Amino acid sequence: MRNKVYAVLYPIIWVFMRILHPWNAVGADNIPEGAAVICGNHTTLGDPLYVVCAMGRKRQTHVMAKAEIIKWPVVGFLLKKAGIIGVNRGKSDMGAVKECLRALKNGEKLLMFPEGTRVKDGESAEAHTGAAMFATRTGTPLVPVYIQPKKRRFRKTTVVFGSPYYPEFEGRKPSADDYQRIADDLLVRVRALGEKAG
Repeated sequence: MRNKVYAVLYPIIWVFMRILHPWNAVGADNIPEGAAVICGNHTTLGDPLYVVCAMGRKRQTHVMAKAEIIKWPVVGFLLKKAGIIGVNRGKSDMGAVKECLRALKNGEKLLMFPEGTRVKDGESAEAHTGAAMFATRTGTPLVPVYIQPKKRRFRKTTVVFGSPYYPEFEGRKPSADDYQRIADDLLVRVRALGEKAG
């Protein structure tokens, strides 16, 4: 289902990014049709914009973001209308979880960052298990994406999309250990794409 607010905001963001923060998309044809959980590394505030622009206008996606962004005057209202899902970090936000699951079950895409916060280049953080839970609960593929950490204004930032895959686990339902194993493996796949970023 097309989001009209997303469709209106996208070209405005696209032009802004193309001029000041251009990108080079690699492997965008790996993005499947229909629902997918797209997961990347997160080093700067603009990472979601790089990924959304690299995905292209026709691939509308929901973006998980900290709830504070949704509370910004005017901008926050528009972002929420465009499908941004605000999540209260540090606690179980069941409202956000249900919204993400609903989007995936409707065949829509979800962009999130498994590290849960911005992590500087060279540092590391433990993978959160949200992406693993969303993918296994909805039977949706995971798509790793790597955003070049070092960005310079007016210089292209490379965004690399990896191959989609379905996380595997034993039994009828994944355990907490399964979720963590899937999440850790996802981050390994994301970081491995860095070799293609040049």
